[in-house]
Amino acid sequence: MFCSRPMLGSLVGCLVLALFLAPAPTSIIEAAETEKSSADKKPEAKPTRRPKRPATGLVVGENRATPVERIKAAKGFQVELLYSVPSAEQGSWVNLCLDDKGRILASDQYGALYRFAAPPAGQPLEPATIEKVPAEIRAINGMVWAFGALYVAVNDYEKKIESGLYRITDSDGDDMLDQVELLRAMEARGDHGVHAVVPTPDGQGFYLITGNGTKPTEFNASRVPLCWGEDHLLPRMPDGRGFMRDALAPGGIVYRVSPDGKNFEVVSNGYRNIFDAAVNADGELFTYDADMEYDFNTSWYRPTRVCHVTSGSEFGWRNGAGKRPEWYPDNLPPVLNIGPGSPTGMTFGYRAKFPAKYQQALFILDWSWGKMYAVHLEPSGSTYKATKEDFVSGAPLPLTDAIIHPGDGAMYFAIGGRKVQSGLYRVTYVGEESTAPAPATPALNELARLRRQLESFHGRQDPDAVAAAWPHLDHADRFIRWAARTAIEHQPAAGWADKAIHEPDPGKQAAALLALARVAGIDPQHRKPTDPPVDAAMQQRILAALEAIDWSELNYEEQLAFVRALEIALHRFGRPDEATVDRLIVKLDPRFPAPRRELNWLLCETLAYLQSPTAAAKALKLIETAPTQEEQIEYARSMRVLKTGWTTESRTAYFRWLNKAAGSMRGGASFDKFIEFIRNDAVANLSHEEQAALSEVLAEKPVKKSPLEGLSTYFAGRPKTEWQLDDLAHAAQTGLKQRNFENGRKMFGAAACFACHRFNNEGGMTGPDLSSAGRRYAPRDLLDQIVNPNKEINEQFVSMVVVTNDEEVFQGMIVNLNGDTIMINTDPTDPNQQTAVDRKEVASIEPSKVSPMPTGLLAPLTQEEILDLVAYIVSGGDAGHAAFQD
Repeated sequence: MFCSRPMLGSLVGCLVLALFLAPAPTSIIEAAETEKSSADKKPEAKPTRRPKRPATGLVVGENRATPVERIKAAKGFQVELLYSVPSAEQGSWVNLCLDDKGRILASDQYGALYRFAAPPAGQPLEPATIEKVPAEIRAINGMVWAFGALYVAVNDYEKKIESGLYRITDSDGDDMLDQVELLRAMEARGDHGVHAVVPTPDGQGFYLITGNGTKPTEFNASRVPLCWGEDHLLPRMPDGRGFMRDALAPGGIVYRVSPDGKNFEVVSNGYRNIFDAAVNADGELFTYDADMEYDFNTSWYRPTRVCHVTSGSEFGWRNGAGKRPEWYPDNLPPVLNIGPGSPTGMTFGYRAKFPAKYQQALFILDWSWGKMYAVHLEPSGSTYKATKEDFVSGAPLPLTDAIIHPGDGAMYFAIGGRKVQSGLYRVTYVGEESTAPAPATPALNELARLRRQLESFHGRQDPDAVAAAWPHLDHADRFIRWAARTAIEHQPAAGWADKAIHEPDPGKQAAALLALARVAGIDPQHRKPTDPPVDAAMQQRILAALEAIDWSELNYEEQLAFVRALEIALHRFGRPDEATVDRLIVKLDPRFPAPRRELNWLLCETLAYLQSPTAAAKALKLIETAPTQEEQIEYARSMRVLKTGWTTESRTAYFRWLNKAAGSMRGGASFDKFIEFIRNDAVANLSHEEQAALSEVLAEKPVKKSPLEGLSTYFAGRPKTEWQLDDLAHAAQTGLKQRNFENGRKMFGAAACFACHRFNNEGGMTGPDLSSAGRRYAPRDLLDQIVNPNKEINEQFVSMVVVTNDEEVFQGMIVNLNGDTIMINTDPTDPNQQTAVDRKEVASIEPSKVSPMPTGLLAPLTQEEILDLVAYIVSGGDAGHAAFQD
C-alpha cells in the first residue's frame, strides 16, 4: 500500500512534537511494524522515565488518534475526530466505502472489515455501534458496493489468504455480509500490490488498480498495444539498493473488469504504485502515482503525480535509472506533479455540502506528508491542467482514504496503515459561502471528443483505423497524438509500414516511424526463444527513412520523437552495420549540443551508443556548464559507455567529476550506489593502457563535503556584500527587464538553491518547491525570504530541536519513525543523512526558531546576478517570460 520512504513534509515539521506535546498523543511510533525477525531486532534500551507534559500528565504512547487541535483545514471547514480505533481489537484502517444503505464500511490493512452508520452531526462514533462484518475476509485495500454486492481488492502482505478480486454477499438475507467468493486470484507482493476497485462511468464494470509489485494477470484484451518494453538504449542501471530489481515493464496496471470477474482488459500501464483512482463528471479516470524516494536528486527521479488515465496510456515507470521523463514521446505526462510523498486514497467532491469549487475538486491523500490536497482541474486541450491547494493537514496524519457521504454531505477520512494509530474524522463546511449543488454534468470539449473518437479504435483491429488516425499523428495536442498513434499500433503493421516509410510530412513520419519501431521490433528483455528473428531489413528501412527526414522541418517535440524512434529501432533490432552507424553519426552530430536539455539527454545517449568521436568533448563541456546535478548526472551516465573520442585530459576531467559527485553531491538512499555504478562501468571500458595513464585520478578517493562548500568555490576571490532588502527590492522594481535567463538558472545552481529546493523537477527535497514561487510572491517578498530567512519560517519545513535526558541536543528535520527510533536529518542538503535517537531518551522537543536556510547566500553575488536569479524564479523557469524580453 505505502512506499517505504522517509516521512517528510508536515510530518517533518511537527510529527514528534505532536507525539510528545499533544493533549492526546498518538502511538504511531509503537504501532510501527513489529513482525521482524530476531536478527532485525535491536537490543532493548535501558529502562528510563517517560517524559510527561506537566499540564496533562499524559505519557507518550497513549492509544489516541491525532487530536483536531493538531489538524488544519481550508478556510471555512471544520474537522471532527469521530473515533480513535483501538489497534489491538480493530487494527489500522486503510479503506472506506458506503454500502447500499449509506452505512460506512472500514477495512483493517491486516485484518477484518467493520460496518457502522455515520454518527449524527456533532457527535462521535460510539464503539457500540460498530459491527464486525462476519465474512471471512482480511487485508482489503479497495472496495466498492455495486450490483448488490461488496467488491473488494485484497492485498495480503502476510499471505494468509490469496490476494486478488473478491465479491462479498449476504447469503441468507439477514443484512450481514457473510459469503466470500474469489473472482480472480492475483500474485502480489508488499506495498505495491492489488489496490482499489472503482466503478466505470458506464456502470458496466470496474477499474482495478494495481501497483508494480502485482504480476500481470491473464487478460482478454488490451487497450495498450502489446509491444511494451524497457527500451533502454544503454545498459540498464537497476536500483542501487536492489529494490524490486526484477520488476520490469509494464509496471502498475489499470484493468477494466466485468462484474463477474471473468473479463479483464488492460486500460493503462506504466505506473509505480497507484493505490486509488476516481472518475470525474466527464467520465474521465484519474489516479495518483508514487515516486521512488531512493532516486532523489537524480535525473530520473519523478515526483508523485496525478495522471489522467486515458485509453491505452503508458506513464513510463521503469526500474532503477530507467524511469522515463515526462517529456519522452513514448509515454504521457502527468496532469500535475505533487512532490515527494506516499499517495493513498482519492475522491471527487461531488455531492458534498461544500462550496462549488470544492464539490468539483479532486481530493488526493498523502500518507507520509500528512496532507490532503484539493486538486482543481480545468480543461486544457483534450485533457486537463490542474493546481493544488492544501485542504487538510496535520501531524501525525497518515491519511489513508476519504469518501463523501451523500446523506449529510460531509467528507469522512481515515488515518492509519502499517499498524500505526488509526482514526476516523469528519470534515464539514461551516463557512458563509453557498453549498448549493454545483453542476456535475459532462462538458467535453471538441478536442476531448476527437480524442475519444480515436480511442474507439484501441484494443481492436479495424480497417478504418489507420485512415482515421493518420492525419492526427502530428496534432498539436499531445494526448490526441498519443490516441492516434495507439490506434495505428493496434492495426497489423503490414498494412501501414510502407505508408510510414514513405510519409512525406516529416512530423507525421517521425511519429509513424516511432510506432513502427515499437511494433516491428521486440524488446530484448522480453524476447522469448519462440519469437521470430529480428527483421534486419525492416530496421534498415526504418533507419533509412529517419536519415532522409529534414531535421530543420521538425518542431521541437517532433525532434524528440525522431531521436526516440531512432533509439528504439537501435535497441529492439540491434546495432546496425558500421556504414549505417557512420551515417547516423553524421546526421546527429551537428545537432549536439542542442539549446535545451531534453534534446541533449536523448542526443547524448544516442551518440554515446553510436560511439561518436566528438560526443565525449561535447558532453564534458555540458557537464561543466550545467547548473544542476541532475543534468550533469544524466550526461555522465551516458558517457560511461563511450570508448572513443577521449584524451587523457578529458578522461581525467570526467573521473574528477565522478569523484566530486561522490564527495559533494547528495541524493536519496540509492544515490551513492548509482554514482558507483557509473564509475564502475566507465572504468570497465578502459583498456589496460588507459587505466595505467589514469592511475593517479583513479586512485583518488572522494572527499565528503557539503554541497554548500561549492558556494565559496564558485565565487572564490570575490568580495562579499551585505545586501539590504530595500536596496535589492528597489532595483527589482525597474530592473526585471532584459534579464539573462541562462545566467539566472546558473545563479540558482551556483547559490546552492538546488541543494535544498526543487524547481521544475530538479533539485533538493528539504526545502519548499520554488517552481510556483513567482505566482505566490512579489519580487520584494521573494527577496525578503532570501535575505531574512528567519523572519517567516515555512511550517512544513521547520527544523526541530530534540534534547535527550543526557542533555544531548539534535537540530534537524524528523524524516522517519521506526519502532522506538526517531530519525533526524541534521543536514538539509543531504536527504539521506539521518541520525537515530531513541524516543524513550527524549526529554523535550520543540520547533526551532532558526530557519534551516543559511543567511548570506546572496553575499557573493553581484546585483545583476541577483536580478537574473530573481527573474528566473519569478518566471517559473520560462525563458519566454516578460522579464527576459526587451
